[in-house]
Amino acid sequence: MAIQDIRLFGDPVLRTPAAPVTTFDKELRQLVKDLEDTMLDAPGAGLAAPQIGVGLRVFTWHVDGELGHLVNPDLDLSEECQDGEEGCLSFPGIYADTRRAMNVVARGWNMHGDPVSIEGSMLLARAIQHETDHLDGILFIDRLDREQKKLAMRMIREAEWAGEQAPTVRVSPHATFGAAR
Repeated sequence: MAIQDIRLFGDPVLRTPAAPVTTFDKELRQLVKDLEDTMLDAPGAGLAAPQIGVGLRVFTWHVDGELGHLVNPDLDLSEECQDGEEGCLSFPGIYADTRRAMNVVARGWNMHGDPVSIEGSMLLARAIQHETDHLDGILFIDRLDREQKKLAMRMIREAEWAGEQAPTVRVSPHATFGAAR
């Protein structure tokens, strides 16, 4: 098991668009394993490579007992939307209602370079969109309306982890994306 430290809000890697994966090798398979181990340990419903300081377009998810990963995702989103509570392992203890597409079809590759297509709705659709946003340097707070974002930023400033620099800070096991509190 290779649990990595999760980067927290304020770390520039979280705002930097990730590079496409071009080599499907042992190092990529190790990255996917590190993402899975770290996500499950946190615990969370998803984790993107930038959240552990790796600027590649890879993420994992663990939703409704299903563990998966996607490399170089491309999303088709439904017009129908859902609102729901969302959080992020890079924002321990911060949650906000966030609007997302209800359904998603995600196309990309697995860690071996085989093409895959994932169809998801509700929480899986939310997780896939959230993690793909991470790959584009977009954070869930960017999706909030002005008042929600203002409140979230105040909560972040008041959080005990505010101003800490990853990778020395470990995430609380109670801080999860998409999990019941």
